[in-house]
Amino acid sequence: MATNRTFTMIKPDAVANGHIGAILAMINNAGFRIVAMELTQLSKHDAQEFYAVHKERPFYGELVDYMTSGPIVAAILEKDNAVADFRKLIGATNPAEAEEGTIRKLYAESIAANAVHGSDSDENAAIEGSFYFAERSKH
Repeated sequence: MATNRTFTMIKPDAVANGHIGAILAMINNAGFRIVAMELTQLSKHDAQEFYAVHKERPFYGELVDYMTSGPIVAAILEKDNAVADFRKLIGATNPAEAEEGTIRKLYAESIAANAVHGSDSDENAAIEGSFYFAERSKH
C-alpha cells in the first residue's frame, strides 16, 4: 500500500542558482503539503551515510563532494500517492530526457547537478526522511 509521504532535497546547484522559491511553488502547485523543511549544509559524514547505498559505485566520491558543496533544502512532502506523483513532477534524472514542465527540465544543469532528489519508493521515503529529520540530529 502506498504511503502519502515522500522525501526531497533541493540540491546545491538549484539553491546556488536561486531556484528554491520556484521549486517550492511547483511542489505546492502540484498539491503537495510541506510537513517538514530545513535549509542546511550536509557534512561529509552525513552525505556519506545518506548515499551509502552508492558507496561501491565510481561516482560516490563525486556525489558526496557535490552534495556537501553548498546548502540544500530538505523536506518531507505529503500527498496521496506522494512518491510516484513527486517522481513525475521532478522528471528524469537526465534533464535532457525530462518531460517539459518538470523541475529537472526547468532547473537542472546536468545528470549530476540535477536540482532535486526524490525518493524512489515508499520504503526509501521513510528511511530518507527519518535519516534526515531524526538521525542527523544525533550526530
